[in-house]
Amino acid sequence: MINPLGVFAKTFRRDTLEANLDAVRGAGFDCVQYNLACAGLPTLPDAIDDQICARIREAHQSRQLTMAAISGTFNIIDDDAERRQANFGRLRVLATACRQLGTSVITLCTGTRDPHNMWRGHPENRSPGAWQDMFVAMRDAVRIGEQAGVTMAIEPEVNNVVDSARQARRLLDEIDSPFLKVVMDAANLFPSGELARMHDLMDEAFDLLGEDIVVAHAKDLSRDGDAGHEAAGTGLLDYDHYLRLLRDCGFQGPLVTHSLQESQVEQCVRFLRDKMREVDVLPRTGSRGPSDG
Repeated sequence: MINPLGVFAKTFRRDTLEANLDAVRGAGFDCVQYNLACAGLPTLPDAIDDQICARIREAHQSRQLTMAAISGTFNIIDDDAERRQANFGRLRVLATACRQLGTSVITLCTGTRDPHNMWRGHPENRSPGAWQDMFVAMRDAVRIGEQAGVTMAIEPEVNNVVDSARQARRLLDEIDSPFLKVVMDAANLFPSGELARMHDLMDEAFDLLGEDIVVAHAKDLSRDGDAGHEAAGTGLLDYDHYLRLLRDCGFQGPLVTHSLQESQVEQCVRFLRDKMREVDVLPRTGSRGPSDG
Protein backbone atom coordinates (compact mmCIF):
# COMPACT_ATOMS: atom_id res chain seq x y z
CA MET A 1 0.00 0.00 0.00
CA ILE A 2 1.19 3.51 -0.82
CA ASN A 3 0.95 5.62 2.30
CA PRO A 4 0.25 8.54 1.97
CA LEU A 5 -0.62 10.79 -1.02
CA GLY A 6 1.30 14.07 -1.11
CA VAL A 7 2.26 17.13 -3.10
CA PHE A 8 5.11 19.59 -3.43
CA ALA A 9 4.13 22.29 -0.96
CA LYS A 10 5.31 24.93 -3.45
CA THR A 11 2.33 24.05 -5.64
CA PHE A 12 0.27 26.36 -3.40
CA ARG A 13 1.54 29.92 -3.28
CA ARG A 14 0.35 31.63 -0.11
CA ASP A 15 1.48 34.52 2.09
CA THR A 16 2.18 32.42 5.19
CA LEU A 17 3.39 28.89 5.83
CA GLU A 18 0.15 28.16 7.69
CA ALA A 19 -1.99 29.28 4.76
CA ASN A 20 0.17 27.17 2.45
CA LEU A 21 -0.46 24.05 4.52
CA ASP A 22 -4.16 24.87 4.88
CA ALA A 23 -4.35 24.74 1.08
CA VAL A 24 -2.45 21.44 0.98
CA ARG A 25 -4.78 19.84 3.50
CA GLY A 26 -7.86 21.32 1.91
CA ALA A 27 -6.93 19.72 -1.39
CA GLY A 28 -7.02 16.26 0.18
CA PHE A 29 -3.31 15.55 0.62
CA ASP A 30 -1.78 13.73 3.57
CA CYS A 31 1.84 14.85 3.27
CA VAL A 32 4.19 17.23 1.52
CA GLN A 33 7.59 17.34 0.01
CA TYR A 34 8.50 20.59 1.69
CA ASN A 35 10.59 23.51 0.56
CA LEU A 36 11.67 26.20 3.01
CA ALA A 37 10.64 28.76 0.41
CA CYS A 38 7.09 28.11 1.66
CA ALA A 39 8.21 29.54 5.01
CA GLY A 40 9.82 32.63 3.46
CA LEU A 41 13.36 31.23 3.53
CA PRO A 42 15.74 30.16 0.77
CA THR A 43 15.54 26.48 -0.12
CA LEU A 44 19.02 26.19 1.39
CA PRO A 45 19.37 28.90 4.04
CA ASP A 46 22.56 29.95 5.81
CA ALA A 47 20.80 29.44 9.13
CA ILE A 48 17.43 28.15 10.39
CA ASP A 49 16.12 29.61 13.62
CA ASP A 50 14.76 27.16 16.21
CA GLN A 51 11.52 29.13 16.37
CA ILE A 52 10.80 28.78 12.65
CA CYS A 53 11.55 25.05 12.88
CA ALA A 54 9.04 24.70 15.71
CA ARG A 55 6.47 26.77 13.82
CA ILE A 56 6.83 24.64 10.68
CA ARG A 57 6.59 21.39 12.61
CA GLU A 58 3.56 22.53 14.63
CA ALA A 59 1.82 23.72 11.47
CA HIS A 60 2.21 20.27 9.96
CA GLN A 61 1.18 18.40 13.09
CA SER A 62 -1.90 20.51 13.77
CA ARG A 63 -3.13 19.77 10.24
CA GLN A 64 -2.26 16.07 10.45
CA LEU A 65 0.24 16.46 7.65
CA THR A 66 3.58 14.71 7.50
CA MET A 67 6.72 16.08 5.90
CA ALA A 68 7.69 13.19 3.63
CA ALA A 69 10.89 14.93 2.55
CA ILE A 70 12.43 18.35 2.22
CA SER A 71 14.22 19.79 -0.79
CA GLY A 72 17.96 20.31 -0.55
CA THR A 73 18.60 20.53 -4.28
CA PHE A 74 21.55 22.37 -5.76
CA ASN A 75 24.02 21.57 -8.53
CA ILE A 76 26.51 19.41 -6.67
CA ILE A 77 29.02 19.60 -9.54
CA ASP A 78 28.65 23.35 -10.02
CA ASP A 79 31.76 24.74 -11.76
CA ASP A 80 31.71 27.64 -9.32
CA ALA A 81 33.65 26.06 -6.45
CA GLU A 82 32.86 28.86 -4.00
CA ARG A 83 29.13 28.62 -4.63
CA ARG A 84 29.27 24.83 -4.46
CA GLN A 85 31.03 24.82 -1.11
CA ALA A 86 28.64 27.42 0.28
CA ASN A 87 25.75 25.18 -0.70
CA PHE A 88 27.32 22.20 1.03
CA GLY A 89 27.51 24.31 4.18
CA ARG A 90 23.83 25.13 3.81
CA LEU A 91 23.03 21.47 3.22
CA ARG A 92 24.63 20.72 6.58
CA VAL A 93 22.45 23.42 8.18
CA LEU A 94 19.35 21.84 6.64
CA ALA A 95 20.32 18.31 7.67
CA THR A 96 20.95 19.42 11.24
CA ALA A 97 17.48 21.01 11.37
CA CYS A 98 15.59 18.03 9.93
CA ARG A 99 14.79 16.44 13.28
CA GLN A 100 13.26 19.70 14.52
CA LEU A 101 11.37 20.16 11.26
CA GLY A 102 9.90 16.67 11.42
CA THR A 103 11.49 14.84 8.50
CA SER A 104 14.37 12.46 7.90
CA VAL A 105 14.71 12.67 4.10
CA ILE A 106 16.42 15.36 1.99
CA THR A 107 16.02 15.23 -1.79
CA LEU A 108 19.10 16.01 -3.88
CA CYS A 109 20.03 16.61 -7.51
CA THR A 110 22.99 14.62 -8.93
CA GLY A 111 24.11 17.63 -10.93
CA THR A 112 24.85 18.71 -14.47
CA ARG A 113 27.65 20.42 -16.35
CA ASP A 114 25.14 23.02 -17.49
CA PRO A 115 26.24 26.19 -15.68
CA HIS A 116 22.81 27.84 -15.55
CA ASN A 117 20.15 25.20 -14.81
CA MET A 118 20.64 22.11 -12.65
CA TRP A 119 17.78 20.34 -14.45
CA ARG A 120 19.17 20.88 -17.96
CA GLY A 121 21.27 18.25 -19.67
CA HIS A 122 24.79 18.69 -21.02
CA PRO A 123 26.96 16.46 -23.27
CA GLU A 124 29.65 16.28 -20.59
CA ASN A 125 27.29 14.75 -18.03
CA ARG A 126 28.25 11.28 -19.24
CA SER A 127 31.99 11.89 -19.04
CA PRO A 128 34.17 10.06 -16.49
CA GLY A 129 35.11 13.44 -15.02
CA ALA A 130 31.50 14.38 -14.36
CA TRP A 131 30.88 11.03 -12.70
CA GLN A 132 33.95 11.37 -10.48
CA ASP A 133 33.02 14.91 -9.44
CA MET A 134 29.46 13.80 -8.71
CA PHE A 135 30.64 10.77 -6.75
CA VAL A 136 32.94 12.83 -4.52
CA ALA A 137 30.21 15.42 -3.94
CA MET A 138 27.56 12.80 -3.19
CA ARG A 139 29.89 11.01 -0.81
CA ASP A 140 30.29 14.30 1.07
CA ALA A 141 26.52 14.82 1.09
CA VAL A 142 25.92 11.33 2.44
CA ARG A 143 28.47 11.91 5.20
CA ILE A 144 26.47 14.96 6.21
CA GLY A 145 23.38 12.77 6.26
CA GLU A 146 25.09 10.08 8.31
CA GLN A 147 26.16 12.61 10.92
CA ALA A 148 22.65 14.07 11.18
CA GLY A 149 20.75 10.79 10.87
CA VAL A 150 19.15 11.97 7.63
CA THR A 151 18.66 10.03 4.38
CA MET A 152 19.82 11.70 1.18
CA ALA A 153 17.53 10.71 -1.71
CA ILE A 154 18.62 11.01 -5.33
CA GLU A 155 16.43 10.81 -8.42
CA PRO A 156 17.46 9.16 -11.72
CA GLU A 157 16.82 11.94 -14.21
CA VAL A 158 17.75 11.99 -17.90
CA ASN A 159 19.26 15.50 -17.68
CA ASN A 160 21.57 14.81 -14.72
CA VAL A 161 24.73 12.80 -14.22
CA VAL A 162 22.71 9.94 -12.73
CA ASP A 163 20.52 9.73 -15.80
CA SER A 164 19.17 6.19 -15.51
CA ALA A 165 18.27 3.44 -13.08
CA ARG A 166 21.53 1.66 -13.97
CA GLN A 167 23.56 4.71 -13.00
CA ALA A 168 21.58 5.11 -9.80
CA ARG A 169 22.29 1.47 -8.91
CA ARG A 170 25.98 2.07 -9.61
CA LEU A 171 26.04 5.08 -7.32
CA LEU A 172 24.20 3.29 -4.53
CA ASP A 173 26.68 0.42 -4.73
CA GLU A 174 29.74 2.67 -4.85
CA ILE A 175 28.63 4.87 -1.93
CA ASP A 176 27.35 1.83 0.00
CA SER A 177 25.52 3.68 2.76
CA PRO A 178 22.06 3.15 4.25
CA PHE A 179 21.74 6.95 4.23
CA LEU A 180 21.61 7.10 0.42
CA LYS A 181 18.28 6.13 -1.15
CA VAL A 182 16.16 6.82 -4.23
CA VAL A 183 13.27 9.02 -5.29
CA MET A 184 11.45 7.16 -8.06
CA ASP A 185 9.86 9.28 -10.77
CA ALA A 186 8.92 7.17 -13.77
CA ALA A 187 8.43 10.28 -15.91
CA ASN A 188 12.19 10.95 -15.77
CA LEU A 189 13.44 7.62 -17.08
CA PHE A 190 13.18 7.82 -20.88
CA PRO A 191 16.13 8.96 -22.99
CA SER A 192 15.49 10.16 -26.52
CA GLY A 193 14.02 7.45 -28.72
CA GLU A 194 13.17 5.08 -25.85
CA LEU A 195 9.58 5.95 -24.99
CA ALA A 196 8.31 3.00 -27.00
CA ARG A 197 10.11 0.79 -24.47
CA MET A 198 8.28 2.40 -21.55
CA HIS A 199 7.37 -0.82 -19.76
CA ASP A 200 10.81 -2.35 -20.24
CA LEU A 201 12.59 0.69 -18.80
CA MET A 202 10.18 0.97 -15.89
CA ASP A 203 10.52 -2.73 -15.13
CA GLU A 204 14.30 -2.44 -15.19
CA ALA A 205 14.22 0.59 -12.90
CA PHE A 206 12.18 -1.25 -10.29
CA ASP A 207 14.26 -4.42 -10.60
CA LEU A 208 17.38 -2.38 -9.88
CA LEU A 209 16.06 0.13 -7.36
CA GLY A 210 12.80 -1.14 -5.88
CA GLU A 211 14.25 -1.95 -2.46
CA ASP A 212 15.86 1.49 -2.15
CA ILE A 213 12.89 3.75 -2.97
CA VAL A 214 11.90 6.06 -0.10
CA VAL A 215 9.69 8.53 -2.03
CA ALA A 216 7.78 8.12 -5.30
CA HIS A 217 6.84 11.06 -7.50
CA ALA A 218 3.73 11.41 -9.62
CA LYS A 219 3.93 13.57 -12.70
CA ASP A 220 3.67 12.98 -16.43
CA LEU A 221 5.53 13.47 -19.69
CA SER A 222 4.63 14.36 -23.25
CA ARG A 223 7.84 13.21 -24.97
CA ASP A 224 10.99 11.27 -24.33
CA GLY A 225 14.49 12.71 -24.06
CA ASP A 226 13.58 15.08 -21.23
CA ALA A 227 12.15 14.88 -17.73
CA GLY A 228 8.38 15.05 -17.50
CA HIS A 229 6.84 18.42 -16.72
CA GLU A 230 3.10 17.68 -16.82
CA ALA A 231 0.50 16.94 -14.18
CA ALA A 232 -0.11 13.25 -13.50
CA GLY A 233 -2.78 11.91 -15.83
CA THR A 234 -2.30 14.51 -18.57
CA GLY A 235 0.52 12.83 -20.52
CA LEU A 236 1.79 9.51 -21.81
CA LEU A 237 2.93 7.68 -18.66
CA ASP A 238 1.20 4.35 -18.03
CA TYR A 239 0.06 4.90 -14.45
CA ASP A 240 -1.49 1.45 -14.13
CA HIS A 241 1.92 -0.08 -14.78
CA TYR A 242 3.75 2.43 -12.58
CA LEU A 243 1.48 1.89 -9.60
CA ARG A 244 1.58 -1.88 -9.98
CA LEU A 245 5.37 -1.75 -9.90
CA LEU A 246 5.26 0.33 -6.73
CA ARG A 247 2.81 -2.15 -5.20
CA ASP A 248 4.73 -5.24 -6.26
CA CYS A 249 8.09 -4.02 -4.96
CA GLY A 250 6.53 -3.56 -1.52
CA PHE A 251 6.78 0.23 -1.51
CA GLN A 252 4.94 1.72 1.48
CA GLY A 253 6.13 5.31 1.32
CA PRO A 254 4.54 8.50 0.02
CA LEU A 255 3.43 9.19 -3.55
CA VAL A 256 4.08 12.90 -4.11
CA THR A 257 2.68 14.77 -7.09
CA HIS A 258 4.26 17.86 -8.65
CA SER A 259 4.69 19.75 -11.95
CA LEU A 260 1.10 20.92 -11.81
CA GLN A 261 -0.70 24.20 -11.42
CA GLU A 262 -3.03 24.75 -8.50
CA SER A 263 -5.93 24.77 -10.96
CA GLN A 264 -5.01 21.18 -11.89
CA VAL A 265 -4.88 19.84 -8.34
CA GLU A 266 -8.47 18.61 -8.01
CA GLN A 267 -8.36 16.73 -11.30
CA CYS A 268 -4.93 15.29 -10.50
CA VAL A 269 -5.94 14.05 -7.05
CA ARG A 270 -9.07 12.46 -8.50
CA PHE A 271 -7.01 10.74 -11.21
CA LEU A 272 -4.44 9.40 -8.77
CA ARG A 273 -6.98 8.16 -6.22
CA ASP A 274 -9.02 6.46 -8.93
CA LYS A 275 -5.91 4.74 -10.28
CA MET A 276 -4.83 3.77 -6.77
CA ARG A 277 -8.21 2.16 -6.18
CA GLU A 278 -7.95 0.22 -9.44
CA VAL A 279 -4.48 -1.06 -8.60
CA ASP A 280 -5.31 -1.52 -4.89
CA VAL A 281 -2.66 0.80 -3.48
CA LEU A 282 -4.91 3.27 -1.67
CA PRO A 283 -3.33 5.11 1.27
CA ARG A 284 -4.13 3.55 4.60
CA THR A 285 -4.87 6.96 6.15
CA GLY A 286 -8.45 6.96 4.91
CA SER A 287 -8.15 10.64 3.89
CA ARG A 288 -10.92 12.15 1.89
CA GLY A 289 -9.87 13.72 -1.37
CA PRO A 290 -11.87 15.72 -3.90
CA SER A 291 -13.06 12.51 -5.60
CA ASP A 292 -14.44 11.09 -2.37
CA GLY A 293 -17.60 13.19 -2.31
